[in-house]
Amino acid sequence: MNKKIFIPLIVVILVLVGAAVWLFMNLEEQKQVVQDMQELAELDKQEMENEYERFTLQYSEMKTQINNDSIIAQLTAEQMRTQQLLEELKQVKASDAREIARLKKELATVRAVLRDYVMQIDSLNRLNESLKQENSRVNAELERSNAQVAGLSSEKASLSEKVAIAAQLDATGIAMQILDKRGKVAKKLKDCKQLCVNFRITKNVTAANGNRTVYVRIQNPGGNTLSGGGIFTYENRQLECSAKKVIEYTGEETPVTVYWNMTQMLEAGDYRVSIFVDGNMIGTKTFSFK
Repeated sequence: MNKKIFIPLIVVILVLVGAAVWLFMNLEEQKQVVQDMQELAELDKQEMENEYERFTLQYSEMKTQINNDSIIAQLTAEQMRTQQLLEELKQVKASDAREIARLKKELATVRAVLRDYVMQIDSLNRLNESLKQENSRVNAELERSNAQVAGLSSEKASLSEKVAIAAQLDATGIAMQILDKRGKVAKKLKDCKQLCVNFRITKNVTAANGNRTVYVRIQNPGGNTLSGGGIFTYENRQLECSAKKVIEYTGEETPVTVYWNMTQMLEAGDYRVSIFVDGNMIGTKTFSFK
């Protein structure tokens, strides 16, 4: 073969071989990168599963640390929600970035809610322990000397105030819906003929039984109260309420529904619902309507 042809041919072959080798090595490197990313995604998913499982166990532990049916019910609901999210995570592939991101965001919410419950339960336990210690101390002083009656009267007044605080009612599960002219739930304020407010007054064995007047105050985005329920007293002030209802409270959890009939135009935005009983605000929540 002519050298003039042979030498360039050899050069071309070497270049092609070199290019093939480089391409092969580059592909292998990319495969390794993809494999590393997949392993990291699997480790991240496993870590999320471990956190969900740990939070589920923490809810179980917290339920043994408190004797409050309402809070135990809330803890159970949050525990079930955490367990459901864990099951969803187990069914998701680590490569499903969108779903993993959603469940990671849910995990952050679960973590924040759990932290709030830990603080709430710790506060209640410390208050109960403080009340027990206070009661034991006062009883010991009463038994030790009748000469300390004057001082103990002050102690009893303090305890009575704490009992009064414990007897205050509490509203949970506050919800507000827009009803149209047929009494059906509507989505937009333009269809509103009534506002329906639902909530539950929780169980409280220390509260006195009997009739209670429940006052519901609805404030529009401008901070003005939707009128229609008359006037009530709160912290030595006369406030306007949107609706009121007399209920019979027996110490057990009591569902309450109150309606406000539309008497003025409603604007889109945030509406704040506040509930009052016995001169105390027992619950509040904000709702957004379009």
